[in-house]
Amino acid sequence: MARCSPPLLRRLFCCAAKSASAAGAGAGGTSKKNIVFLGSPQVAASVLETLLVASESPDCAFQVAAVVTQPPAAKNRGRKLMPSAVAQLALDRGFPGDLIFTPERAGEEAFLSDLKEVRPELCITAAYGNILPQRFLDIPPYGTVNIHPSLLPLYRGAAPVQRALQDGVEETGVSLAYTVRALDAGPVIACEKFAVDEYIKAPELLAILFNLGSKLLLHELPSILDGSAKERAKPQDDSKVTHAPKLNSDESWLSFNQEAKLLHNKVRAFAGWPGTRAKLQLVNQNGEPDVLEIKVISTKSCASCDTTADGNEVLFSGNSLLIPCGGSSCLEVLELQLPGKKVTTARDFWNGLRGQKLLKSP
Repeated sequence: MARCSPPLLRRLFCCAAKSASAAGAGAGGTSKKNIVFLGSPQVAASVLETLLVASESPDCAFQVAAVVTQPPAAKNRGRKLMPSAVAQLALDRGFPGDLIFTPERAGEEAFLSDLKEVRPELCITAAYGNILPQRFLDIPPYGTVNIHPSLLPLYRGAAPVQRALQDGVEETGVSLAYTVRALDAGPVIACEKFAVDEYIKAPELLAILFNLGSKLLLHELPSILDGSAKERAKPQDDSKVTHAPKLNSDESWLSFNQEAKLLHNKVRAFAGWPGTRAKLQLVNQNGEPDVLEIKVISTKSCASCDTTADGNEVLFSGNSLLIPCGGSSCLEVLELQLPGKKVTTARDFWNGLRGQKLLKSP
């Protein structure tokens, strides 16, 4: 996304600051506090939308002065450079393009200089995807607050929702915490719990938690902006820390030697990206085997499984493929996808086999 040269950018900021000061001076004669929002994916765009809507209220104490997001990235088959979901939302809302910053790194001198010109009193991050150096954290007097989709200190890191689902948790939540140099280790202002059922997938849970986080943020902003939140924020208990490392595409393979419950949780956790893959063996009417690679979309798990004599044959019952797994358990595959094809139901896939046998891949 194009950015102004620093002199022009500074002129724009000066004009914006004067305009904001005049617009913000209401009945009480006070101006709105400048907030800078940092985020990138769609879940972060929903947070920005909440802030922009709230800031339109005449009695709102803040205004979104600038947006910081990841640079445009090549997407889809055409590999066309596309703005992040946050940048697109800001543009769609009529936010000035000159106040949407897309630094490669948040420690760039030009970016930090531009940020100081905005005079942010508070920065808010939500799935920004970039490390914030101390020089950044020193700029806003009220600090930087992060919406983190876990109950900190649990699941610090890049993939808290995915790793929580992979572990099969029955409860998670969202936390508002001050950002410090150590990863997700700052004092917690507030948190909200959320019960997790056994079928919810990562994209859906992410959207829910960031929606809860938006509401929690609006509730806590008055105390954050008057400084009282920092006084009551609670330090995290480092003895209870768990980590949520970034997902790796090499992790996406399913091993049917594991119990079905573990595989089902992995399918839920890896939904969206990178997905989960498995290899089966397709045996034609002549007894000739061929490896069949599938992407597993939706599953259930069963503690016990009726199997054939060799325990390797994949059966079909109801609306599911029944794949024998470790511990005599069974993974029920409801939806799957073949390479280059659309997602299909297990029933339609089974009907397409036309008498061919399906086995677990050795």
